[in-house]
Amino acid sequence: MQEVLEFLKQAGAYYLATNEGGQPHVRPFGTIHLYDGKLYFQTGKVKAVSRQLHADPRLEICAMLAGRWLRVTASAVEDDRREARVSMLEAYPALKGMYDPDDGNTEVWYLRKATATFYSFTEPPRTVTF
Repeated sequence: MQEVLEFLKQAGAYYLATNEGGQPHVRPFGTIHLYDGKLYFQTGKVKAVSRQLHADPRLEICAMLAGRWLRVTASAVEDDRREARVSMLEAYPALKGMYDPDDGNTEVWYLRKATATFYSFTEPPRTVTF
């Protein structure tokens, strides 16, 4: 899990894919945070990604960094604890201008049953689970 966290942080942006009615939806994300032994990301309840994850929590994440790429398949679980939202916003203080832990919009999700595969053109794929 630590290796996945570091890869995504170094990449800066990653792409999160959800499903809605059989149609994939992909968008860039930048938050990835280790909290309570789990990998978390953040979004707003008013966004389509929130609606899509509530309806179908399966997701994929993809990122590329220095000729290597990572694909993570997991289920997202919303963590409605205030402490989790606070921790995320402390880790990403730039978000505090748009989000607040008590605004009714901020939500954080963690990855459950994650399978992460590291790829490269020069090495065989390597898979980790967490």
